[in-house]
Amino acid sequence: MQKIQFISVMFMCYMICVVLARNYSINANPSMPTEYVTQGELLGSQQGSMSKVRRFFCLFVTFDLAFSGLLWLICIMINGDNISNAIDKQIYHYTIHTSLFDIVLVAIFRFLILLLFYGLCSINHWFIIALSTTATSIFLIAKVFQYSWVDSRQPVFEVLFILTSFVISWGEAWFLDFRVLPQEFSLTRVLVNASDNERAPLIRSYVQGLPSMYTESIGNFYSPLATPEGSIHDVDHPQRRYPQLTLSLDQENDYKGKGAKILQESWRLLTNPNWKLEKRSAENDVVYILSVPNGGKVFKISASINASPQFLLEELFYKAERIPQWNPALLESHKVQSIDEHTDICYQVTAGAAGVVAVRDFVNIRHWGVIEGCYVIGYSATEHPAIPLCEKYVRGENGVGCWAMKPVPGEVGKCTFEWVLNTNLKGWIPQYILDNALVGVLLDYVKNLRRHLVKLNESGLR
Repeated sequence: MQKIQFISVMFMCYMICVVLARNYSINANPSMPTEYVTQGELLGSQQGSMSKVRRFFCLFVTFDLAFSGLLWLICIMINGDNISNAIDKQIYHYTIHTSLFDIVLVAIFRFLILLLFYGLCSINHWFIIALSTTATSIFLIAKVFQYSWVDSRQPVFEVLFILTSFVISWGEAWFLDFRVLPQEFSLTRVLVNASDNERAPLIRSYVQGLPSMYTESIGNFYSPLATPEGSIHDVDHPQRRYPQLTLSLDQENDYKGKGAKILQESWRLLTNPNWKLEKRSAENDVVYILSVPNGGKVFKISASINASPQFLLEELFYKAERIPQWNPALLESHKVQSIDEHTDICYQVTAGAAGVVAVRDFVNIRHWGVIEGCYVIGYSATEHPAIPLCEKYVRGENGVGCWAMKPVPGEVGKCTFEWVLNTNLKGWIPQYILDNALVGVLLDYVKNLRRHLVKLNESGLR
């Protein structure tokens, strides 16, 4: 009989968990497209009210307390006690060996602590939930050893009571860390986009004052969400050579994941301490070389540019199709697919390097982010169904590389520009000749970029 009771009650708890998960799954997926964020959520966040996902978390914490109290009442009533005798035994003459009221007290502790910090104070850190979950787990484990199971009349319900409290406390921790905080972060990004003035330049006002999207450790990268219709992708490229394909949600998420990973790896490459000086130009532009384990070489140039990081981000990422107008090293540059505001697929055809390398074409995935105040555009080779191999060109392959723009303290409108070039030209070329050619490509690129910025100043477009 006890086995039947145990199975039936466990099934009931399982169904409750399934219902909670299903009710939330539609509204709380942290990777959901931005278009599913409703106007009410945006308006509520702008007015300082609590987000829907945080309200659901507070409701879940309240349910935890109510459910624990209900299970406690069931346990004492099944034992045959009336409510007055039960209160006398369980509360007034409390002992950890015979009373279950301490589990209700633990639920009250979680209720007060979590609603205080995450409901009233609206903090955005997992520390408090980790503390409450750890304290609950330690107490419940100790309770298992201290409770007098031999004298228990209904051990099945009492075991269920302890297990339920344990599972719910861990469910709250998971819910906050993997649902509440990520979705609210995503909603904040959407609000930044929504507040952009349409008469401002394409991206400058969006990134102005934008905090770093990454934590102290670049191990926790976040792939930004797609932006609503009317984003700057459509403004900058009214007519594309390659019409955008309709991607499935899995394909979009795959590209976003690759982009975030590339950005992480490119930042590590950029900040590698083993770069060696190769050449310094008359303009004080410095080229470095880094030897990599597979026997190849990666190149980096560092130069001072009279432009803000935000402006260079706009020129290099959002105006990719205009780059051949000022950079003769590129014959073609096309944005093939815009994945989201931070991620795209780009196709480029190079004019060769210093006359020793023939024309190559490249298909790259690009993804930008802000890391430690530095605006970084990471890129690497990828595949796209709209760009198959072309018999006209040799398909080169870019390894992980990036453009990085870091503000110069105290100098508005100036930045330190760095380009990490990691490429495989897919052909037999003597390494010495290739090294000299790629160094020349880096130096020429910076010269052409400076000329382009001067022309923009003269024409009044900056």
